[in-house]
Amino acid sequence: MTPKTLILASSRLLLVCLALILLPANSDGQESDTGDANGIDAKLRRIFTDEEFEPEEFGPARWQDDSAYYTTLEPSDTVKDSKDEEAKDIVRYETTTGLREVVIEAGQLVPEGRSRALEIDDYAWSEDKKRLLVFTNTERVWRRNTRGDYWVMDLTTGDSKQLGGDAAPSTLMFAKFSPDGTKVAYVQGNNLYVEEIDGGSIIPLTSDGSETIINGTSDWVYEEELGIRDGFRWSPDGRYIAFWNFDSSGVDEFALINNTDTLYPEITLIPYPKAGTTNSAARIGVVGATGGAIRWMDVPGDSRNTYIARMDWCDDSETLILQHLNRLQNTNDVLLADAATGEVRRAHQDRSDTWVDVMDDLEWLEGSEEFVWLSEKDGWRHAYRVRRDGGGEKLITPFEADVISLVGTGSGAEWLYFIASPDNATQRLLYRAKVDGSGRPERVTPTDQPGSHSYDLSPDGAYAFHTYSRFDVPPVVDLVRLPEHETVRVLEDNAALASKLSDIVQPPVEFFQTEVEPGLLLDSWMLKPRVFDRSQSYPLLVFVYGEPAGTTVVDRWGGDRMLFHRALANEGFVVVSFDNRGTPAPKGAAWRKVVYGTVGEHSSRDQAAAVRAFSGKHSFVDPERVAVWGWSGGGSNTLNCMFRYPEVFKVGVSVAPVPDQRLYDTIYQERYMGLPDDNAEGYEIGSPIHFAAGLEGRLLLVHGTADDNVHYQGTERLVNRLIELGKPFDMMVYPNRTHAIKEGDGTRFHVYSLIARYLTEARW
Repeated sequence: MTPKTLILASSRLLLVCLALILLPANSDGQESDTGDANGIDAKLRRIFTDEEFEPEEFGPARWQDDSAYYTTLEPSDTVKDSKDEEAKDIVRYETTTGLREVVIEAGQLVPEGRSRALEIDDYAWSEDKKRLLVFTNTERVWRRNTRGDYWVMDLTTGDSKQLGGDAAPSTLMFAKFSPDGTKVAYVQGNNLYVEEIDGGSIIPLTSDGSETIINGTSDWVYEEELGIRDGFRWSPDGRYIAFWNFDSSGVDEFALINNTDTLYPEITLIPYPKAGTTNSAARIGVVGATGGAIRWMDVPGDSRNTYIARMDWCDDSETLILQHLNRLQNTNDVLLADAATGEVRRAHQDRSDTWVDVMDDLEWLEGSEEFVWLSEKDGWRHAYRVRRDGGGEKLITPFEADVISLVGTGSGAEWLYFIASPDNATQRLLYRAKVDGSGRPERVTPTDQPGSHSYDLSPDGAYAFHTYSRFDVPPVVDLVRLPEHETVRVLEDNAALASKLSDIVQPPVEFFQTEVEPGLLLDSWMLKPRVFDRSQSYPLLVFVYGEPAGTTVVDRWGGDRMLFHRALANEGFVVVSFDNRGTPAPKGAAWRKVVYGTVGEHSSRDQAAAVRAFSGKHSFVDPERVAVWGWSGGGSNTLNCMFRYPEVFKVGVSVAPVPDQRLYDTIYQERYMGLPDDNAEGYEIGSPIHFAAGLEGRLLLVHGTADDNVHYQGTERLVNRLIELGKPFDMMVYPNRTHAIKEGDGTRFHVYSLIARYLTEARW
């Protein structure tokens, strides 16, 4: 990349030398704490190029026989060729004793005619554990690697077989064994197929797949905002497959332009519904596993103005259970559909004056006549047991706190395990409650383990893979026995990384609360410079997200972004983050939903108030030197802070922002803002482009031109508005990079070094 890629966005040009990699030493002339005289440049290279501080991961692990055994991937002891450095064995452990057995050696994963073992991205066992399905040679589809090759390994015969017949490499998606393990279903070219493992015949279940007709997976907006990628389900008896079908014809297309790879630009068109425009039509079909006619479920309403947010089978192989949202997403109907007739009836309804959340996975209770449902109808996100026949519900979690997420049920379905943190919204802890609703929920995570905890519960609820981390402490994974939370064995301690970090993460992060109004407390964290003098005055850097999709103030492993902020702290910044109202913190529905209809207004107001309160309390902060930066929604809030409160925020770095909310997608924007035609004033109040006249400080805009999520279009519109207003600003464009701005060698280091340079060289 040459300096010609920089855009002169105003009368002041951002001076960036070739590759933007030579950052200055510390202003005091001292060496950095890494011992390298190149200072922050060397640190950022270690973080974003060398990936020196990446934690080791455990798994993927799979429970077997309830909780008697589990399998995982481990580096091979037998395949030592340097070309096979990624080769993994699949090993099985006896849960109680730790007895280890290699069930598939890497050498067995070398297909006939090839010299290298398959690199396993994921795997799944058949129900009888005699066959293994391996996902390999994967490619990214928008956010995740969901397209690749699938191989079936037969443990009885030792044979291996690649699925898909003569399909092109890396074109199969979401392959799954049938319940009896004799077949595999998958998506290829937007059509569904079933392949017989032994006979090899491939049966097409759909044939109309095209650029606009999608079977078994989802369109862009369902994937991005509802998390639907794997779009089909085997019935429990293996006789049928239920699947999503999308018709995206009529959805306006957005053009991504690639100006660099060919002589003339290449254009990629994506059906992308912007707020207030036409959605895809979605429906659910059921088809026999041997092919035949498709039965479509008679879901009520206009399929382009409602959403089928979840779908699965009940355990009777006769009934589907669906979650059906209206377009405003303030009503979620739980529907039961007869797979044979398509007839649909409502079993439950959740409503709100603002928006309702989708249940990621319904937890069925013993007997499958009741399921667990989360609702905020009483002001807290509580768990209820709901009768399948529509006969009512009963509260399971009688406490004044939020259920953050469900983990599962314990043995005999007597207990419901879930994540909560009633006393401190920055923590993520395991709780359990009696399914019958008797008694208050009780904490399971030990009291001497603050921080963030996640659990992969065994089918019988007796054990869990437990992952524990803190802001400065990398993840530790152990096997725990429940409900005692007794460690059976440590599975990954990341001790080497923790040792390497012990000096770097000093001084420790400080968590606290910032009072911005009487009784209104924002959870906050602060990083100070390694060499800190309370009598000195330091510039303040605020890291912001601030939207309903995420929080920043959580006590869990902060990864490379935490290390980036520490590097900036050691360049002389005090770095802070505040979770404003409207973020999804476990602080009650009123906290989260106060922003409805005007997303962007409350967040910037709270951020400005937090800076005033924080700097007023701490004399070591210079209130005249306050910078703010964020990405995506955080980029939008950076703009709102800079434009609305120029007396507070003097420097801003906005990465991949949404300057005008009318340009973002239907599902996300309408969920929190309503329809643009019904709430024109709210869309204007929430969109920073309408407040650009307030810009007084230094602003850097950063965006990738291939951002399929938050389109570069919005930044260009903001550029035009700032030019019209005569406002100076700086800009960096990354050709053909997506929303993550990570594609291509050196990109991640480049973008973070750019941000660091802009902040450290700020002219206050």
